[in-house]
Parts: sequence; C-alpha cells; structure tokens
Amino acid sequence: MKISLGQSLQQSQTQKLAPRMIQSMEILQMPLAALEEKIDQELAENPVLEVNAPDANQTETAEKSDDVDVDQKELVIDEQNGTADDFERLLSLDREVPDYFDGPRPSSNRIQEIGDRQHDMMANVVDRGETLQEHLLEQLADYEFDAKTFRMCQRIISSLNAEDGGYLRTSLMDLLPVDSNPEDLEIAEEALAIIQSLDPVGVAARDLSECLLLQLNPNIKHLKRVRTLISNHLDDLQHNRLPQIQKATGYTIEQIREAWEELKKLDPKPANHFANRFVPSITPDLRLKRDEQGNYIVEMDEGPARSLYISKYYRQRLANGQATAEEKEFIKRKITAAQWLIESIEQRRNTLTRVAQAIVDHQTRFLNDGPEFLEPLKMQQIADKVGVHVTTVSRAVDDKWIETPRGILALKRFFVGGTTNDAGEDIAWDKIRLALQKLIDEENKSKPYSDDEIVKRLKSLGLNVARRTVTKYRQKMNIPSSRQRRDWSQKK
Repeated sequence: MKISLGQSLQQSQTQKLAPRMIQSMEILQMPLAALEEKIDQELAENPVLEVNAPDANQTETAEKSDDVDVDQKELVIDEQNGTADDFERLLSLDREVPDYFDGPRPSSNRIQEIGDRQHDMMANVVDRGETLQEHLLEQLADYEFDAKTFRMCQRIISSLNAEDGGYLRTSLMDLLPVDSNPEDLEIAEEALAIIQSLDPVGVAARDLSECLLLQLNPNIKHLKRVRTLISNHLDDLQHNRLPQIQKATGYTIEQIREAWEELKKLDPKPANHFANRFVPSITPDLRLKRDEQGNYIVEMDEGPARSLYISKYYRQRLANGQATAEEKEFIKRKITAAQWLIESIEQRRNTLTRVAQAIVDHQTRFLNDGPEFLEPLKMQQIADKVGVHVTTVSRAVDDKWIETPRGILALKRFFVGGTTNDAGEDIAWDKIRLALQKLIDEENKSKPYSDDEIVKRLKSLGLNVARRTVTKYRQKMNIPSSRQRRDWSQKK
C-alpha cells in the first residue's frame, strides 16, 4: 500500500441548521406553559425585551400587529457585518410597525389590578395534604409503650409508601439491626400489630390477603365465606374460576357470588388517598368559535407572547450617540436575540393556527356528532394541505391542546388510523372500538363471545378486523377474556 503526504481540494455538500431555524423549531414545539416560561427567562436575561400587561385598550394594537407578515421581515442586525444602515433600519422600524416595538404603558389602576390578582393567586395556593406517615405518627400519641417499641413503630411507618397503598414491602428482619436477637423480632411483631390497628384499616399489610383480612369485622355479611375466599381463593376469583371454588368449599355459585360482592367492598389499597398525586392543569393553546355560517374557526390565546416588544430606551441609546463601542455591540446582540424570539413566536402562532384549522376542518363531524364520526387522519394529509413538511406538523401538534365543544382535547387525538369496510369506506379505529364495546355490553354473560366470535360479528357489521387486533384492543380497553366475563350463576 502506497502512502503519500500532500494537499488536495475536495468539494462536499453539508446541511447545517442556522441558530435562528433551530430556535423557531424549538418554539413551535413548545406548549403554551413552556412558551411562557421561555418568555419569562428571556425577559430576565435580555434587557432590550419588554412586555406589556394585557389591557382592554390594547385591542386595536393587537389587531394591527396581526397584519404584520413575519415572512416579509428582514433581520435587523447583520451578525457578521454591522453597518450604519442596520441601525437606520432599526430606528425606522418603530415608525413602520410601531406596535411591534412599542406598546401602551398600563395605567396605574391596571398595575394595581395585576398586583391584586397575583396576591390572590398566592393566597389561594392549596396547602400540602397530610402524609401517611404524619397521620400514623399522630395516632401513636394515644398509645403508651416503651422506647424500643416506639422506635420500631417509627421504622415501620417510615418504610410505608402511600403510592403503593400503604403495604409493608420490607421484611421485619431487614428493619432490625444486624446484631438483633429473638426478643427484638418479638418487639417488631408487636410494633407491626400496633401499626396495623391504626387508621386506615389494612395499612402495613404484607400482601393483599393480609390487607383484606385486616379489614374484616363482625358486621360484614357472610363473614365466614368472605374469610375463606380471601384466605384461599383470591387467584381463583381473579380468573373467575367459580366452579373450582365450589368444588373446594362446597358453597353454591350463588353463595360464592354473595361473598364476592361483600369482598369487593374492601379496599385493596387503603392508604392510596394519602398519595401525593400531582395532576398538572392543562392550558389549551387553541380554542374554537363558530362564525355566522356555523363553521369552526381556530383562535389562539398566547398571553404575554403577543405583547413583546423591543425597548425604545435602547434604540434611543443608539440614536443619540452616547453608547460606547462595547455598549453598541451588546445592544446589537440583544436586539437580534429579541427579534428572533418575537418572530419565532409569531411564526409559531401562524403555523399552529393553520395546522389546527386544517385538522378541525377534517374532523368537523366528530366535533358535531361524537366519537363514532372520527375519521382516519394522517399527519402527511395535514402537511400536504397546509404546505409544510410532515415534521413541522408533528412539532406543531406535540403536547398542544384545543378547547372544543367536546372538551379540551390533545391535537394528536384527531390523528387516528383506520381500515376499510366492505363498501370501500375508511373507518377509524375508534369506531371499531365503540362497536367492540357495544358487542361486549350486549352479549349473553352466561356464554360470552370469544375473540373469534367478535371478529365474525364485526364483519357482519361491515368491519374487517383481524383476531389479533380484537385481542389487542380488548386488552387496551381493560375488557377481560371471555372466561373471565362469564357469569356462572346464569344458565346457558
């Protein structure tokens, strides 16, 4: 192999995304809450960027700014070569599009109103709820026992997890010191018995059977039968094997069902309501209204995103010649960043509104008449209709919500796959799921439909679905198998 050293020229073509394009894509993908957080961050870091508080007298301003075509705007500052012309264009933009750079200052009454609202929001924050550990430790104050037992109670309580229902998933031996003796284990068992006697009943159980047995009391109907089912036949109940229980216990099917109904009243996760389940509130990015002809029109509520402007103070600082060279360079960079942000937000508004409108136009029957009229829809169809790349549609609908007559829905909810019926019409999978649910609801529970039988009955309705598809959707809908759905007390 011959190796030589030398210089040579070679042409190659590479694709690089400009920072401005990257920012536009990131902002397009942001939901409203993330966008507001981004704006707050930029306001804190960029002194030339300002925002007006929303006010009634800004309606006319908002209407004027809607007429600005983002695609026609040119970059104010050339990053590579700043010239005097750049500053002239910057200073003249406030005369060409004044509302883009400036906004009316809120009145003193408006400032007071905003402050009052923020104070009310802080005053009405929900307090943190009582934890399971706090609830149990408070009850221990009513007991009198030695220090060793109390410390063991504390260890047991600290190991409980409300998210798991309050079960004791750690063995008592693991909670004891390494050098513990049989007496320490007896103390641990005594402490566990104390914890299990507290509220909520069933807490600190080591398995489901113990949890349910702890909840039994003399007032429960069919107590003996319920205890037998819990102790020996929970797995048989889960799989609806009532004949096996009948054979093992001598109870009739009706007696088993009566005891089972009482068992269902017990709580398998007694500490679940102490779990700190944070459910984030959903703020819709879009909403629908009807025009005079009854058509749905998409509107966007961006909050502070539509009130951003570039500070007049810094533009005047450049104009009066008082700024030093370093200050000019700093202001140039900050104004460029501010304009990029404003234009990216405007581009987001334009793209998201157009995409959402195309989606709504396609799914109007669903909005008017219900889920059974949801039509198959792919992102490529919307991309072709709007005239953008399919990845742009994907970013636009990602984690975005719209307020509709059918509630607040994710934009992705409108994109569904489907199949073709015997007439050659496209049928969405949602319609097939509704048909499946209806068949299950109306079946004879003494002889429920198998998945093969469901396939045949769907086909009789003009819906061609494979058996594996029926099984998949049945499991997704938490519908048990035919054996588990069978009612053994009914005659065939």
